[in-house]
Amino acid sequence: MVFVRRVRTASGATGVQIAEYVAGGGQRIVAHLGSAHSEAELGVLLEQAHSMIADEAQGVLDLGVEPLRRTAKLVGEPSQPLLVEDATRRGPSGVEVVGGGRVRGTASRVLYDALVGVYSSLGFDAIGDETFRDLVIARVVEPTSLLDTSRVLEDLGVQASSYATRKRTLGRCAQGAWRDQVAKACFAHALSCGDVSLCLYDVTTLYFEAEREDDLRRVGFSKERRVDPQVVVGLLVDRFGFPLEIGCFEGSKSEKLTILPIVKQFRQRHDMEHMVVVADAGMLSAENLKALDDEEYAFIVGSRTTKAPIDLASHFHWHGDAFTDGQIIDTITPKRGPNRDNDTSVKAEPTWEESTHPTSWRAVWSYSAKRAARDAKTLAAQEERARRVVQGEQSAKTPRFVTVKGEAKALNTKALERAKSLVGLKGYVTNIPATTMPAREVISSYHDLWHVEQSFRMSKTDLAARPMFHHTHQAIEAHLTIVFAALALARTVQMRTGLAIRNVVRQLRPLRSATIAINAALQTFPPDIPPDQQHLLDAIAAESVTH
Repeated sequence: MVFVRRVRTASGATGVQIAEYVAGGGQRIVAHLGSAHSEAELGVLLEQAHSMIADEAQGVLDLGVEPLRRTAKLVGEPSQPLLVEDATRRGPSGVEVVGGGRVRGTASRVLYDALVGVYSSLGFDAIGDETFRDLVIARVVEPTSLLDTSRVLEDLGVQASSYATRKRTLGRCAQGAWRDQVAKACFAHALSCGDVSLCLYDVTTLYFEAEREDDLRRVGFSKERRVDPQVVVGLLVDRFGFPLEIGCFEGSKSEKLTILPIVKQFRQRHDMEHMVVVADAGMLSAENLKALDDEEYAFIVGSRTTKAPIDLASHFHWHGDAFTDGQIIDTITPKRGPNRDNDTSVKAEPTWEESTHPTSWRAVWSYSAKRAARDAKTLAAQEERARRVVQGEQSAKTPRFVTVKGEAKALNTKALERAKSLVGLKGYVTNIPATTMPAREVISSYHDLWHVEQSFRMSKTDLAARPMFHHTHQAIEAHLTIVFAALALARTVQMRTGLAIRNVVRQLRPLRSATIAINAALQTFPPDIPPDQQHLLDAIAAESVTH
């Protein structure tokens, strides 16, 4: 049996030891924790001793007696400032003088432990590398450089690995096996919490603080109109924005050419037979849709408003350009060229079937009065700008609705009127028949795309995925794997708490544990956690929470 005992030392202090009974009735000292010269020091040493021998599996007799808490008083004139000022510290002369406790350091261990719990619940422990885990957590708490990560981890109360170890970890991370494990763990988590039969896809660009291009980092299309080298990143998420797959492509690659490799990789990795892929109009091309259909993927892709006159030819012929708020038209759109399957002499819109309309896809169009007001406002601004350019009042590149013939510029009234007739319309192209998915479900599924856009915003802002400062392909892939895992961790915290990850970090990081040294004994004391933050911690720890 192991127990704690106190002994009197030659100097008159009280020693605290951990001992055990041995055969024959004797006792053997297991550990000597230190000597106490005051009640405070004795309390700390006893607390440390009892925590070392505590066994949660050992039962405790319920005697109905509350244990007494030891009260500590410091007496004597301390040789150094006391940790806590006490009115009784000036005792009678001749009393042995002892130093008060000293704070060795504080750390946001509460936040770190909470994030470690989420990391483990996602199954990322299967990677079996603590340095990778700490890099992911540091990315969530305070994104910074690889060199500065040690500062973040030390603030969290973690002994950071060496810079050389972190670099070696990036090398192992880039080999691909760890991303496979992260992706499989994310899939298992999404499968247990929701539905992975419908996945959302989008792309973004991450630029580099570099001047020269290489095979991967290349100048390409940038929504921010940057001319820096960049890479194209494709992200596949579930309908709630939880990441499932990530891929990296050269910066000059067209966005529409990235979707098929990502979804094929996802399906092969998880042996998915049936899934619906949702993407915006940037993925709309005849080649893309044919390739997805040939691979037997169901898809929902945003259409371009310029296709409305072809798809809605029958509606315009019979009803003009009049629509009611919330009106939905389920029709067909040609795979290529004009629409030969839609006969304008027939008033009813055709019902798409793959067998009866092999040269068309199903098209769903909806009208919104709110969208129409927004579109009309945009068109009015574009028209005003076009008129100023035509009249020579403004010098600019040729804007929309301006035609140029030689040196003359004219307002394209025909294009302007056509655009005004299409305000408020939004189209969707799919290969899912109406008998399987009604038109309103097609629309609502497409509208879930904001989740993947939100995930991209989180990766760029909260996780500071860009700009990149890595130079090699391996380092870039390793960086994306860490961002991928950090995004999954951050999204999980957000789903469990209902708060943005930055908000959670701001609330929990100030809860700091304190490590105090008394008489060469170290003891760490947890912080006092207010009810609101405790509720937050309980929500983070709730693994059973679903989307």
